Amino acid sequence: MKSAVVAYFVLWHVDWISTGSNFSLKHMDRKLEKKFWSKKRIMMIGGGAAIALLLLYTLIFADHRATLNVEKDKITIATVKKGTFDVYIAVTAVVMPLKTIRLDAIEGGYVSRKYLEGGSMVKAGDSILKLDNQHMMMDFVNHETEIYRLRNELQNTRLQIRQQEFTMQQAISELDMKINTAKDLYDRNKQLVEEKIIARQEFNKNKYELEGLLRQKEIQQESQKYQLENARTQISQLEGTLARTQQNLELMRQNLNSLIVRAPVSGQLSSIDVEVGSSITAGQNIGQIDDLNGFKLRADIDEHYVSQVFPGLKATFEFDGKTYDMVVTKVYPEVKSGRFQADMNFEKETPQGIRRGQSSPIRLVLGKSAEAILLPLGGFFSDTGGNWVYVLDKSGNKAVKRNISLGRKNPLYFEVLDGLQPGDQVIVSSYENFGNKDVLSF
Repeated sequence: MKSAVVAYFVLWHVDWISTGSNFSLKHMDRKLEKKFWSKKRIMMIGGGAAIALLLLYTLIFADHRATLNVEKDKITIATVKKGTFDVYIAVTAVVMPLKTIRLDAIEGGYVSRKYLEGGSMVKAGDSILKLDNQHMMMDFVNHETEIYRLRNELQNTRLQIRQQEFTMQQAISELDMKINTAKDLYDRNKQLVEEKIIARQEFNKNKYELEGLLRQKEIQQESQKYQLENARTQISQLEGTLARTQQNLELMRQNLNSLIVRAPVSGQLSSIDVEVGSSITAGQNIGQIDDLNGFKLRADIDEHYVSQVFPGLKATFEFDGKTYDMVVTKVYPEVKSGRFQADMNFEKETPQGIRRGQSSPIRLVLGKSAEAILLPLGGFFSDTGGNWVYVLDKSGNKAVKRNISLGRKNPLYFEVLDGLQPGDQVIVSSYENFGNKDVLSF
């Protein structure tokens, strides 16, 4: 466009000179001889040559890159520098108690009384809730009745066995008396039969009677032994049943005691989610107690860093003008909504004055620091992916697209691998309105 304007101007100028020359000749009195190299011809040839040279220069040397005019005060320009690149990320963490104890109902029931509200300070053993469970009460009463019955049965069995022992002892005693009498008679008759005073038939009768009594005693003793063993087994079984029933009753008593929910530790009852009259089931969470002897921080971290965060990493926490050192103690690898969580504990002292639920930025160190060429962060990255940027020339009146290579980043800088040098001025604001222009002119 500029070349066409210049050409038009030159032709107009030559034509003006030519016209002026003819005008002068018409008013002269003497006739001039025409020459081949007249001034008009020389001017036209010269003008044409100038136009041709101008077009040739434009074709060879002019800037054909796509250019866009922008307002300099609406963009952000940053200077590339060399410095220490710190490998860290800034994350937001929430203050939590070092230990949180869940309050779960051991037994179900309905809430008959509520002793404390959320936010109250409690001591270990303090009553928090009272539950009622009629079914458990009925079972407890039935077990108590069963224990009384078993005790009575055991006592009666022991009495019966004792009576049997007396009866068997009496029978043995009577047999002993008969045996002694028969033995005396046997001894006398044995001597008499030898002297042939009595007949052998009578002696044999006495002998058989004695042997029968001795055999009867053996049977009676065996029977007594069996009955005693059976009685002992019966008593042992009854005692075992009674002991198990008593154990069950004790467990039921403990379960009844657990209907009163008590604080397992001292701390702050941070929440209690039931009201009087509400029904809860066994195992249901009804609140929690915070142990106020220490605090930790739980951070939400972008899933991009899930492979780089592990227990043992260092972090720093600023509070009330002081910096506190922390260490990652636990990582929760489950990703929700593009983020995962990690717990951090204070390495030394815990800041005074922090409260549960308070949020604060944390500086989480992911690697060692190193010297690098640094480019400040900006909106340009979302438009170019870090593959190119606009760099200002020495005049500062325009910026030219330049290919670059970026490495790691932290919350402040990109690490420049190639394409930029310290001192370069780069447009770091968004390129959304620049299209695909090669040059920006200010």
